[in-house]
Amino acid sequence: MVVGDVTTGTDVLIIGAGPGGYVAAIRAGQLDLDVTLVEKEAYGGTCLNHGCIPSKALISATDVAHDASEAEAMGIHADPAVDLSAMVGWKDEIVDQLTGGVEKLCKANGVNLVEGRAEFAGENTVRVAHSGEGQGSESIEFEHAIVATGSRPIEVPNFEFDGEHIISSRDALALDEVPESLVVVGAGYIGMELSTVFAKLGTDVTIVEMLDSALPAYEDDVARVVKSRAEEFGIDFHFGEAASEWEESGGGITVMTENEDGEIAEFGAEKALVAVGREPVTDTLNLDAVGLEPSEGGFLDTDDRARTDVEHVFAVGDVAGEPMLAHKGMKEGEVATEVIAGEPAALDYQSVPAAVFTDPEIGTVGMTESEAEEAGFSPVVGEMPMQASGRALTLGESEGFVRVVADDDAGFILGAQIVAPEASEMIAEFGLAIEMGATLEDVAATIHTHPTLGEAVMEAVENAQGKAIHTLNR
Repeated sequence: MVVGDVTTGTDVLIIGAGPGGYVAAIRAGQLDLDVTLVEKEAYGGTCLNHGCIPSKALISATDVAHDASEAEAMGIHADPAVDLSAMVGWKDEIVDQLTGGVEKLCKANGVNLVEGRAEFAGENTVRVAHSGEGQGSESIEFEHAIVATGSRPIEVPNFEFDGEHIISSRDALALDEVPESLVVVGAGYIGMELSTVFAKLGTDVTIVEMLDSALPAYEDDVARVVKSRAEEFGIDFHFGEAASEWEESGGGITVMTENEDGEIAEFGAEKALVAVGREPVTDTLNLDAVGLEPSEGGFLDTDDRARTDVEHVFAVGDVAGEPMLAHKGMKEGEVATEVIAGEPAALDYQSVPAAVFTDPEIGTVGMTESEAEEAGFSPVVGEMPMQASGRALTLGESEGFVRVVADDDAGFILGAQIVAPEASEMIAEFGLAIEMGATLEDVAATIHTHPTLGEAVMEAVENAQGKAIHTLNR
């Protein structure tokens, strides 16, 4: 690419190099399309740089320290010293390795990489402002465009992020010292994951949530297991409290909340982490120039081929709507590129897993029992408590259960909910079962390795059939 007033062209122009964008770019290269990928900050997007990967690195590291300090029952007595700065440095090395790998993979597949901020300048043109003083800008003409600009943390009114007193999840993952106390605004998956990290590091954590429960996107009995465990870590919950304002106080801050009766409560802490969700980044794209209008929430509506209302413009990842999950965005990126290349590709969302990396973890896929009923099925449910799992007991992590939902008539597996150690890994078996149209009998007839956590999947399925061995049948 020539920087300046020269206009260049490409078959496929992708804006944003997060999971959806870089996967789309690599797939386009594999399909021999001329592809240009524009990224304004760092390859890998939020997920690799400031979200999925760094948070899981810190979760793993804090688990090592916490588990060692709590292993007296195993005959282990330890009091690990934690150097958060060194831990964050280790996390950054992992991030650098992965983002560097993404860049190399893109180049190896013939992707043209352009650094800068892109916005539409016409139906088939974007203007890219290059980062750095005096770097100028360039125009790129395209036949097809894929919008993959991701999302950003939502700011609560009166709680603008300053990186010091009011921090975002991105800020929290880059702290070099463990805060003595922390008010977390929001008990969704981000707030719960990071609250657990800091509680295990010794921080006094208070969560304020305007709704009446933690993890409101999940079923009550699933969320209840995680909340109960979080309370064991010393996390203090306050529900029905909406954060209204804050002020500096005594070297820290005081967060004020208000309930539905107008009553005010105050919570003191060193910092406040605001984690009330994420919003799509579409307001920087000059969408009018290409004839697109986002929804009220800022999303771009798409069809089952990731195509927007403008036929030659596609949207993938967080900008394309819920669920805002990296793996969903990756699949959308593949499909969008394959459609552009003329391949018979389409999206199928019936088996999109979700995971929450709390302690214990949560993994879900497909329908819940109530959703299956609403869809017209006659569901049958099977469960296996982790307290009956030999492997869970040998890990010292026996909270939770595995639950499967199936159609009682045909036996097809419709969904699953797991709250257990390694639930994020275990849920994949159910995802495959749903995708391939497997029945309860298919999974029950599959011999599972003993002793493993995965046996609980088989036992839950057998429980739905009324023939489980290691738990009482319903």
